[in-house]
Amino acid sequence: MFFETIKCDDFEIFNLEYHQKRVARTIGKNFDLREYINPPTNKLLRCKIVYNKDEILSVDYFTYQIRDIKSFKILFDDSLDYSKKYLNRDKLDELFFKKDTCDEIIIVKNEIVTDTSIANIAIFYDGVWITSKNCLLEGTCRAKLIEKKEIFEKDISLDMLKNASKIALMNAMIDFYEIKDFKIED
Repeated sequence: MFFETIKCDDFEIFNLEYHQKRVARTIGKNFDLREYINPPTNKLLRCKIVYNKDEILSVDYFTYQIRDIKSFKILFDDSLDYSKKYLNRDKLDELFFKKDTCDEIIIVKNEIVTDTSIANIAIFYDGVWITSKNCLLEGTCRAKLIEKKEIFEKDISLDMLKNASKIALMNAMIDFYEIKDFKIED
């Protein structure tokens, strides 16, 4: 099973075309997600659509509050596969619980910086925003920003991460969220 997290705010549905594309890549066919999304309030909501290759299984809404993330724990895992937005996030959750006193993790796979447990990452390096060419999951916000040429794909080494002047997280709910005064721990 798979899921999509879609931002709804003031009855507006965000980045729907990018969610549609990811669903199509995931299962090889299209669902018209707009038919299933009907936000119950004008508040900022996280719409969670659970589906399999045959049907939409559930649509739920949750009020959303952005997490305050200032510190990151570097974790290494060369075997992690999260190339599709799987409903089963046990391996990601297991890694997240190793964050110690940090707010979030940054996963390094085969010596390349990939993502956090909840978002794609971008770093400001050599005067441009770059995101990992080898991310764990091709996020919808990331796809939109690459298409607009606001960020660029490149392999990000641990050294590049540690020397980045800025860091941002990207996901469907927070869009492009630059983190000021961040700390990275090994």
